Amino acid sequence: MTTTEKSIRAAFPDLEWHKLTPPTDHAAFTYYGFQPSKTVLAKGHVRSPGHRSFPTDVIYDRDVAITLRDGIKIYADIFRPVDSDAVPAVVNVDARGCGDSEGNIAFWGQQEAEDIWDAIDWLARQPWCTGSVGMAGNSWLSIAQVNFAARLSHPALKALAPWEGLTDLYGDLVLRGGRPHNERFHAMILSGFAGRGAAENMPAMGRKRPFYDDYWESKRIRPERIGDVPLYVLASYSSMLHTRGSFETFRAAQSTRKWLRVHPYQEWYDLYRPEMVEDLARYFDRYLKGVENGWEESTPPVRLSLLGFEDSVVQTIRERPEREYPLARQELKRFYLRPETMTLQPEQPVAGSSVAHAGHDLKVSSDFVLYFDQYTEIAGYPQVRLWMSCPDHDDLDVAVQIRKINRDGKLLEHLNYPCPVPAAEVPNVNTVKTLGPSGFLRASHAVTRDEARSTAGEIVYRHDRREPIAPGTIVPLDIGLWPMGMVFGPGEGIMLRVSGHDMCLPEVDFMRPTEPDDENQGTHVVYGGGGYDSYLVLPFV
Repeated sequence: MTTTEKSIRAAFPDLEWHKLTPPTDHAAFTYYGFQPSKTVLAKGHVRSPGHRSFPTDVIYDRDVAITLRDGIKIYADIFRPVDSDAVPAVVNVDARGCGDSEGNIAFWGQQEAEDIWDAIDWLARQPWCTGSVGMAGNSWLSIAQVNFAARLSHPALKALAPWEGLTDLYGDLVLRGGRPHNERFHAMILSGFAGRGAAENMPAMGRKRPFYDDYWESKRIRPERIGDVPLYVLASYSSMLHTRGSFETFRAAQSTRKWLRVHPYQEWYDLYRPEMVEDLARYFDRYLKGVENGWEESTPPVRLSLLGFEDSVVQTIRERPEREYPLARQELKRFYLRPETMTLQPEQPVAGSSVAHAGHDLKVSSDFVLYFDQYTEIAGYPQVRLWMSCPDHDDLDVAVQIRKINRDGKLLEHLNYPCPVPAAEVPNVNTVKTLGPSGFLRASHAVTRDEARSTAGEIVYRHDRREPIAPGTIVPLDIGLWPMGMVFGPGEGIMLRVSGHDMCLPEVDFMRPTEPDDENQGTHVVYGGGGYDSYLVLPFV
């Protein structure tokens, strides 16, 4: 029997696998054993002190086997009411290779889409199920939904709730901008999996296949192929993993029933906010149960947040109703870099100037400031054009970041959830603080710009080859940043930072680099004015 995994292995014989630690031996995995069983949990049952109690008697079906088309068995825990007619299903299944589920973990793609189809089909046929199945979840559980809906469909799938996830494994996670990205994070993810098989080794594949090719294409998720299934999409500015993909999912999906909520928090905090749990329940009541609860009439197509940041004179705007994203009323404005004064200005400087910084250094950047003389809102996709050179090497890894500054030029930070202490006293990690949007590009990949996919608001590269840049040659680099949403009081502004290293905070503290991850050498020079139209584009609303 030719299975999908066998086909994948045949197509990509160099595919690297990472052997997993079994759940019985994994130091960070709480394992309760493999115990297929059926138990009734009485009304008032509490999993552990401090958790919410069950409002009714519940049947707990533990380690239920679901057999997939290739004979692999995966396992699920199912909770369902004791005294009830058939109900819709939203079930947490241990995916192929996870925990006690058989097989090897696939990083999305066709394999996981087929597994999800089989799981939906099995659930819909159970006597306790009405035949209506929904999907919900964050991070991997969000990506899995979009990956499935972009590749396959099932009549029993009635609604999706992808609450923040990436869509491009190459461009969002492994080789962002064509350069190795966040390898410490990948190592953490692989070591965190518990299973009895193996998992696709993404960082190893990034090293083997540094250019976008048929392997990475097989992993890319195309939301434009999602049909007319209801979608409740979540996005935020705080994730250095999911932001771009979340917005793309909403924008590109063909569904006529889609909603976007952009919150001002970190995704895990928002996931468990009681009012948002209730909001999700209303959504599923409408589309899994068919309840006429006014969801369509009372829910704006877009709920948009704009970050105010700590110590600002303005407050964060939380989930303001809008009709679309990006906003139709946005106005794209250019601000030109003037290295002579390290400022951004509306007109291109007549005289040219330049500024240099060390390309391979965690502490340096070239910073350009712009102040607003009145209340200002920015929401959408920023981008930059930078004329740059490196006299010491034939390539440049370039990172850019937009930060909010106060009237005195101080860099501001946004706390991702309510915190009783000042921002300076909380950890400098991305799960806690948002700094601002970023963008990356390996300069030798600029030759691969994809004009068909690039728009006035976004820049897309194919990343399928490199063209070395002769040392000292001045070249234009167009770099897209991930979506931003900020609000400014009079006198506040932004700082555009240009560097050779990733300026984002680490996801967790032990991932903080001691050396830059880039491959830079020597000095990077940024040019502006005269014949070099280096500029920043901002979407004002």
